[in-house]
Amino acid sequence: MVTRRYGNESADRLYALRYCHGVLRTADHRARSYTVGVPDIEYAFLADAADARPGQKFAVIGGGVSRLGGMQFPLRHPHLALVCGLTVTTPEFGAEHELQFVLLTPDGTQLSNATAKVLASGPSDGRDSVLTFSLDMWNLSFPAPGDYSIRILVDGSERKRLPLVVEKREPPGPGRGSGQRQRRGGSEPPFPPPTGQA
Repeated sequence: MVTRRYGNESADRLYALRYCHGVLRTADHRARSYTVGVPDIEYAFLADAADARPGQKFAVIGGGVSRLGGMQFPLRHPHLALVCGLTVTTPEFGAEHELQFVLLTPDGTQLSNATAKVLASGPSDGRDSVLTFSLDMWNLSFPAPGDYSIRILVDGSERKRLPLVVEKREPPGPGRGSGQRQRRGGSEPPFPPPTGQA
């Protein structure tokens, strides 16, 4: 598990957590339906890779992953990134929040988890702030095909659940080769298959 404060970086073998923050909107832009004092999840999605740094824009490669697949199980997947934007209001600035990420199997069994502590901060102009962070998940192992999910909890309260379909795929048929496509005048060079599918 990873314990993290905003602006400091640490990681273990399985997880790495990075942050950036930016101003999103004024505090009264919309009414809030969540529990007072618990930040809301503005957005969350899976990607092949992501980079989030304090006070800067974040970069994503292959965002919107919702399916993984392979020909053999247990399926080992080298890397996924979870990108999450946590909305905090000005009264919440300076407060520390505990984030928990739980990967669940189709039958609800916990497969892996990570925990982080975030110190909410933002501009002093009375506006809400979004703390954006990315969680790197390395060497994931899925025991069987099915509908997996990732729970995102803030201070013990579940704020978001992301679905992840893991499916068994058939080997390529005859003539399909290793990713080469035939076209007029020759063939296209092979490209590595995408690590995740939208």
